[in-house]
This record gives sequence, C-alpha cells and structure tokens, in this order.
Amino acid sequence: MDMHTVVVGTSGTTADDVIAVARGTARIEIDEAALDAVSAARQVIDDLAAKPEPVYGVSTGFGALAVRHISPELRAQLQRNIVRSHAAGMGPRVEREVVRALMFLRLKTLASGRTGVRPVVVQTMAALLNAGITPVVHEYGSLGCSGDLAPLSHCALALMGEGEAEGPDKVVRPAAELLAEHGIEPVELREKEGLALLNGTDGMLGMLIMACADLARLFTVADVTAALSLEALLGTDRVLAPELHAIRPHPGQAASAANMLRVLAGSGLTGHHQDDAPRVQDAYSIRCAPQVAGAGRDTLAHARLVAERELASAVDNPVVLPDGRVESNGNFHGAPVAYVLDFLAVAAADLASIAERRTDRLLDKNRSHGLPPFLAGDPGVDSGLMIAQYTQAALVSEMKRLAVPASVDSIPSSAMQEDHVSMGWSAARKLRTAVDSLARVLAVELVAATRGIELRQGLEPAPASRAVLAAVRRAGVEGPGEDRYLAPDLAAADAFVRSGELIEAVESVTGPLS
Repeated sequence: MDMHTVVVGTSGTTADDVIAVARGTARIEIDEAALDAVSAARQVIDDLAAKPEPVYGVSTGFGALAVRHISPELRAQLQRNIVRSHAAGMGPRVEREVVRALMFLRLKTLASGRTGVRPVVVQTMAALLNAGITPVVHEYGSLGCSGDLAPLSHCALALMGEGEAEGPDKVVRPAAELLAEHGIEPVELREKEGLALLNGTDGMLGMLIMACADLARLFTVADVTAALSLEALLGTDRVLAPELHAIRPHPGQAASAANMLRVLAGSGLTGHHQDDAPRVQDAYSIRCAPQVAGAGRDTLAHARLVAERELASAVDNPVVLPDGRVESNGNFHGAPVAYVLDFLAVAAADLASIAERRTDRLLDKNRSHGLPPFLAGDPGVDSGLMIAQYTQAALVSEMKRLAVPASVDSIPSSAMQEDHVSMGWSAARKLRTAVDSLARVLAVELVAATRGIELRQGLEPAPASRAVLAAVRRAGVEGPGEDRYLAPDLAAADAFVRSGELIEAVESVTGPLS
C-alpha cells in the first residue's frame, strides 16, 4: 500500500491514519468490502422506510420532536432540514486539521456498515477530503452529546453543496463552487442520512488523538529540559537510578527517569551538591521530576487506550446491528472521551507548573547555587531572563484554569430530552490551548537551563547536553550576555521544541528516548 494512502474498511482506523489525513496529505480509499457492508445496511433502512410503522431517524423527527411520524414525501426535506438547522455554530473558525480529523472519523463510522447510509455518501465524504475541501466549522455549537452536532452539521452542509468551505488554496468560498470545480456532485440526502452525518464523537476524538501525539513528544521534551535544569543547578542524578523507580513500579515514572539519566550520562556538572554549599537533597522540582512527568505519561497511556476503543467504534443513533435490527442507543455520549481530555489538561498543567518552578530556581541567586541573578550578564544593568519567567508564569496560570474539568458540567438541551451532556468538545478545545502553552513553557525552561549550563564555566556538561546547546544556538537562541530583544529568542526556542529538533539533538547522542 502506498504510504500516502489510507484504506478505510469496516473495522475502524488507527491514530496514525487520523493524523496522516488531518495533518498530512494522505489520500483515502474505501475498501470494497466496506462498500458492500454499507449497501447491505442501506437495504435494511430502505425496507424499514417502506413500512407504515415509525422508526426513529428514518420516518420520525429528531430529539424532542421524535414523536412525529414523517410521511415519505417529506423525508428528504427532513434530512436536509436537520443539517441546515443544526449547522448553527458561532465564533472563530476551527483549525483545518481538526475539521479534517472530524470528517475522516465520521467517514470511518459511515464505512462501518452500521449507519444505514448509501455508498454515495461515504464516497462523497472521501472525495471532499481528497480534494482538500475543508468546511468552515465554528468554535461553539457542540455539547458533546448526540455527538458534535453543530460541527458535524457544518461538514454535512458542505456535502450537500451548501455553506462555506476552504479550498486547497486556503481561500474560503461557497461550498457549491468548490465541489463543482473538483467534479464532486452534491449529495441529496435520503432517510437516516442527515442524522447519520451528525451523530458522533468525531470532533472531540480527533482532537484527543492529535493531543496525544503532541503530548507524547512534549513529555520527552520535559524529561530533557528537566535533566538540563538538574545539570545547571549542580544536582545529583543518583535519584534517577533504575532500582529506585523499580520499587514504585509506575511505568511512566521509570521511563522519565531513564530518559533523564541517559541525557545526563557523562556529565561533569552533576553530583556537586556536597561542594561549597552542601545540601542533602535537591528540591522537589528537580528530585521529583520523573514522578510528575511519569504520572502524566501514564495518564497519556490511559487516554490512548480510550482513543483506541473509540477508533474501533461505530458511533451513531440508531444503528443497524449485524442481525438486521435497527436500534436506538446512547453511544454518541462523549463521556469516555471527555474524561480523558480533562485528565490530560490536568497532567499538562502540572507538568508546566513543575517546569516553571525549575526555571524560577535557576533565576534566583539564593537557590541557584552560584548562578548570577536572573542569569543576567551584568545583574542590575541587565535583567536577564526575569520577564521570560513572568511570561512562563502567565502561561502556567492559564493552564491551571484550563485544567478545571469541562466534563463535570452539563446544560440540558432539546426540551430536556437531552438532559445530561458531556461537554467533551469544550474539554478538547481547552486541551488544545493547554498543549500549545505547555510547549511554550518548556521552551522557556530550555532557554534558562542552557544559559545556566553555559555559565558553569570550568565544568563539562554531558555529551547530550552539548549537542542540545549546539543545536539550540544554531536555531537562533542566543546564549548568555547583555540584554537584548528577548521575544525572538523565545519564539525560536518554541519552534525548536515543537519541530522535534530538541529530541533529535539529544537522540543523536543517546539513541532513541522513550
């Protein structure tokens, strides 16, 4: 299979495939067996539609209006109307990668043969993604129950050739124009299809998958910056010994400690805690770095387990079961995803908090074990990194606010028919902000730690640390000296962290880190 092609079958998809479609240029193909399963499920819906008995989503209204039986001549209008009325989002546009993930995950469920749509719906959704057509989706409109209704509706609207979308040239235009330019025929929805396009946890799941990928990288970055801070503060690496972490067998903790130990191998700066100003133990922000980052890693492992289960799921209501029954259900409720989205925001905030404490310690002459105040060139004339830590503290403070869980909130809707909702979309949106902020926080620690190491003249840092110092200076982050315009240095460090160059520099010496 071509590495840039993702084949969608009936059994779900993978996180890697989601990211390849959302963030990359992967093209989508629908497996023939999936199209056969979609056709078979559609026949069940067509048979039910022909019967006089009302069936939810096929021949009834929706939500609190499900009591009305809809006559055959109004059913196409019913499906169009649910999409149009539910496309009620407001606020800023959601990022392109989120919309593409959302559409691909809805496509994954449509291809499962459990939703009752026609093959043309599945094929048209794939065609939009392959053409680089991204519907305009807004920040607000999902309560995370009955699925991400408004976001998915805006995508379904584009499938119908209505609303607005962004083309591959990044210009927003009427969806009808973009479909026509790419030879895509708008879908005329039939029974059940409007509902099937809206009833999913796809937006929050897509954001969870991308956050997991980003956090996996940032947890490794945090191990590196913690090791660099330990080195700059002349701490001891004895607390990282594998036997100490074996007696408290949390796998994330062991992985973080092992990463730090590998970064520090061969350092001439560690182990000086008994020199001029003896101290029995390093501060918690140094000594407990593996315990905090490791707890975050274990939280991430749990979040990935939830994501894997969702990726294997067919989320719709009603669904067509293997025996041909069409049953209503509550699988669209976002609680499983919402909880881990909130949990990850807590872990990210705490990781940022401990990184900020290490930075502050590096800048405080009373606690930095011989470093100049604020790592300044000429303290008093120069302020050094004083305000960089202010910026870092502001980011951490916001992250603590973002760690307040969204999933404990619920605002009843649809005339109390949908009386308990997950707020999973909101949990996902705030997690994206938290992940973005975490990268910036770690970038500030990197700037401080590398400057601190360079100021330890006469002591040789670890080979991995030297590789980081060389790489970060090439990336445009300047070392110690007199004050200068600092924002560009911080921006360069942020880009260095996000790009993966920091990890690459370390791994050029250590080999792969966890």
